[in-house]
Amino acid sequence: MSSSSSRRPWSSSRWASTAVQSYARDLRRYLARRLTRHQDVDDLAQEVYARLLRVDDDKQVEKPLAFLFGVAAHVLADHRLANQRQQHVSFDSELAEDAGADQHTPADQELPERLSLQQQLEQAIDDLPPLQRAILVACKRDGHSSEEVAARLGISVHTVNTYLSAARAQLRMKSWDR
Repeated sequence: MSSSSSRRPWSSSRWASTAVQSYARDLRRYLARRLTRHQDVDDLAQEVYARLLRVDDDKQVEKPLAFLFGVAAHVLADHRLANQRQQHVSFDSELAEDAGADQHTPADQELPERLSLQQQLEQAIDDLPPLQRAILVACKRDGHSSEEVAARLGISVHTVNTYLSAARAQLRMKSWDR
């Protein structure tokens, strides 16, 4: 008789109330290994717990840790999708952040500084080698995947990712006047 068959299933209400105490460390480790920004771990763990509380009381959880990781996987997928949408919308602000722009300026100084930074950013992008510029614009501004850009340009996905990283690194290395 296996150990899992000798255990009684947990009701979802019991599962939700004990998951925080029993599996918090495991969940945080699971999320931290899969996130590039470790400051997101607490927010995503909270979202996992919120989703656990919404599970029907009739649901029986046979393998609590597996169930928890399944919910966490869905939360991670939603988080990545939201980040992809945000990256597509905020191309200029992301590049400005990479360039070291201060996003917390007083309102009366914000517009002239943003215009100046925008002009500098446009010039920095224009100064990139043509293939790096094309890849950066296609991926970041137009929202194309590395695979789509590679197919369009007839190069490997690895090359696209290498050129994209090099372009972003060059932008980060620029001196930015504010």
